Amino acid sequence: MEKMLVRSERCKGCGLCVSVCPKKLVVIQKEKRSEKGYFTAVCTDQDACVSCAMCAMICPDCAIIISKED
Repeated sequence: MEKMLVRSERCKGCGLCVSVCPKKLVVIQKEKRSEKGYFTAVCTDQDACVSCAMCAMICPDCAIIISKED
């Protein structure tokens, strides 16, 4: 189950989420571009994510959704 979901249609790859992740799990991927041409954020290890939501709170475009495990 994904804990951090990035809505690529909203993400512009600004990197603010990368700077606030306490576990350093968020990176701007360089493999493919979004429909708008941006490299987007991605979580490198969903299992290590603690769902702190710092990335979602700082995102100016509301592109990140955090879910907590049941």
